[in-house]
Amino acid sequence: MLGLIHLRFYDELNDFLPPEQRGTDISHELTLARSVKDLVESIGIPHTEIDLIIVNSKSVDLNYPVQGGDRISLYPASKQIITELQTLSPLIHCQPEPLAEYRFILDVHLGRLASYLRMLGFDTLYRNDYDDLTLANISANQHRMLLTCDRQLLMRKQITHGYFIRTRQPKQQLLEVLSRFDLYDQLKPFSRCMHCNGKTRAVDKQVVKDQLQARTRKYYSSFFQCEECKKIYWEGSHYLKMQAMIDSIKQTA
Repeated sequence: MLGLIHLRFYDELNDFLPPEQRGTDISHELTLARSVKDLVESIGIPHTEIDLIIVNSKSVDLNYPVQGGDRISLYPASKQIITELQTLSPLIHCQPEPLAEYRFILDVHLGRLASYLRMLGFDTLYRNDYDDLTLANISANQHRMLLTCDRQLLMRKQITHGYFIRTRQPKQQLLEVLSRFDLYDQLKPFSRCMHCNGKTRAVDKQVVKDQLQARTRKYYSSFFQCEECKKIYWEGSHYLKMQAMIDSIKQTA
């Protein structure tokens, strides 16, 4: 037996804990020598959610070997928290630098969210047959932010950029992602295909007229086409509904 340790999780890290353990010290009997990463993930909190770890008033990284008697405080990424902890300089951040450009890959449960992100112009990979290993490898190799509802997936060691989606309603998920990564000033609506993620471009009606239904050909004159799958878009009723949704999203910024 290595001894008793005490843990405290702050802010949204409490989302992963049962109600009785949120916002309070948690006593834990340490019976195995393990890193703080292994310890917190055994509790159910992915390493991708943790930015700062303070052990006995000292900043450490995820590889720190936990010892009996340790008092461990864990924090998510937050400018306010960083400011509050500056007296413990130097701070060791567990999270990598933010991506220069946010590109995403989503798990099988987030198909509607993938469509919404593409609608807003974000490069978003999604397939309903990606397995966990494929998702993790693409995220790591292509430096894509992995969005998932599966906390076990985020615990894979190769994943550096990942986020656990809290809400279950797709539009709320979209707002959650935009807020979490501060993306409101990066919206480029309708610049990507919602079907395949390819880029769209304006196309002359004469080029695509033979592919249009009679009513569409009669009543619409402006068209866009995906450069990859060749899907054609126009400003019909579906477009107007999406535009109304985008306008409401911008009002939340």
